[in-house]
Amino acid sequence: MTAEPIAAGNNAPATGAKYREITDEHGRVYRVGETDRDILGHSRTFMVYLPWVAMMAISVSEYAFGSAEDTLSHAHGWTQSNTFWILSVWVFFQAGIAFPAGWLREKGILSARRAMYAGSLLCLFSFLALSHFDNVWLAILGFGVIGGLGSGLVYSTCINMVGKWFPERRGARTGFVNGGFAYGSLPFIFIFNYGFDTANYHRVLDLIGCYILVVVLVCAFFFRDPPKNWWPANVDVPTRGSGTGSLAKNPPAVRQYTPKEAIRTGMLPLMWISVVMTAGVSIFGISFQVDFAKEIGFGPLVAASSMGVMAVINGVGRGVVGWLSDKWGRKPTLVFVIVVLGLAQFGVIWAGDLKSEWLFLFFAFLSGFGGGAFYPLFAALTPDYFGENYNATNYGLVYSGKLISGLFGGGLGSMVVAAWGYNGAYALAGGVSMAAAALALLLRQPGRQQAVS
Repeated sequence: MTAEPIAAGNNAPATGAKYREITDEHGRVYRVGETDRDILGHSRTFMVYLPWVAMMAISVSEYAFGSAEDTLSHAHGWTQSNTFWILSVWVFFQAGIAFPAGWLREKGILSARRAMYAGSLLCLFSFLALSHFDNVWLAILGFGVIGGLGSGLVYSTCINMVGKWFPERRGARTGFVNGGFAYGSLPFIFIFNYGFDTANYHRVLDLIGCYILVVVLVCAFFFRDPPKNWWPANVDVPTRGSGTGSLAKNPPAVRQYTPKEAIRTGMLPLMWISVVMTAGVSIFGISFQVDFAKEIGFGPLVAASSMGVMAVINGVGRGVVGWLSDKWGRKPTLVFVIVVLGLAQFGVIWAGDLKSEWLFLFFAFLSGFGGGAFYPLFAALTPDYFGENYNATNYGLVYSGKLISGLFGGGLGSMVVAAWGYNGAYALAGGVSMAAAALALLLRQPGRQQAVS
C-alpha cells in the first residue's frame, strides 16, 4: 500500500478540502481525505433518497402499463398485440440508452443533472403521446421510443449515482433505490384498474406526465457525482485480508476496468447473457399476469391485486436482497433470486390449474420478488467486479441485455401465448430462468485469486 502526497489541486472540491491518493497491492487507486460533506455540503444520504424518489416517479411507465392496456385499446382502437409491442419497444429503448448515456457522462459531455432534466422532458412527452395519438405507430414512437429513452436516462443516472457514492456498502442502498422503480407504480396500478376509462384517459395520462416532470426535475437539481476514485474518509481502505462486513463478502474490484477490458475478462458478457434471460422472464410476468388471471376466471380485484403484489414485492425485494447480498455475498444471493423466479413461473401454472386465488397471489408474490431483485444485484456486482470509474458505461453494457429481453418477454411472449397457451409460455419462462441461474454460477471477480464471488 503506497500513498501519494496530500493535494488540493484543480480536482479538489470547491471547499478546498485536501485529499491523498493511495495505491493498493493490485494497483488500484483510492482518493481519500474528503468527506461527503466536503464535496456536497451535506450528507451523501441525499444521494440515496433523491434517486429513490425519481425512480418511483418513472415506475408507472413499465409496471403499471399492463393495467392500462384494456382502456388504451378501447380508446385508440388498438389490438392486444399493439399494446404489447408498445411496451416492448419502450423496454428496448429504456435499456438501450444506458450504455451511450454512461459513455457521455464519463466523457464529461453529459452531467448527471442534465441527463435527468432531459429524461424528465422526454417522459412528459411520452404520456402526452400515449394520451393523444390514436395511430399505433405514433404511439410506439412517442411512448415506446421517446418515453423509453427518457425513462432510461433517469434510471441509469439514479442507479449509478448511488453506486458511486457508496462504494463500500452499495448492496442495500442500490437495492433500496432500485426498489422504487417497482412499488412506486402501485397507486397507478389501482388507478388504471378502477379509475381509468375512455371518458377520462386524456386527463389521467396528461397529469401523470406532468407529475413525472416535476418530481424528476426537483430531484435532478441536487444531483452531483463524486470525484473519480473517491473513497469515504471515515472508511478504511481495504487491503489484502483486511475487509470486514460487506467488504469481506464483496471485496472491491482489483482495479478500474475500462469497458473494453471488462469485456475481455469474459465476465461482463456472461452478466449480459444472464440479464437477457432473467429480465425476459421478469418482463413476461409483468406483461401477462393480469391477463392470465382474468382468463382463469379471477375477478378484477384479484387481477389488480396480483399485479399490485408483484409490484410491491418486486420493489421491496430489491432492497431486501441488496442488504442480504452485503451479508451473503453478491453471487450466491443472485443465484438464489433467479432460482426463486424460475420456480414461481411453475407455481403460477399450478395455481391456475387449481383455480386457487390465494395460491395465485402467493406465486405472484414470489414472481415479483425474483423478477425485480436481480436488477440491483447486477447493478452492485458490476462495480464490485470492474470498479466505479467506468461504472456508468460498464453497467450500461450489462443492463443493455434488457433491450433484447424486452422483445421476447413482451412482444414475442404474446406469440408464444398464442401458440402454446399461458401454461406453455409460463413453463418456458421457468426453464429459461433456471438456465440463467446455472450461468450465474460461473461468475468470478476478475483478477482476484481467492475463492470470492
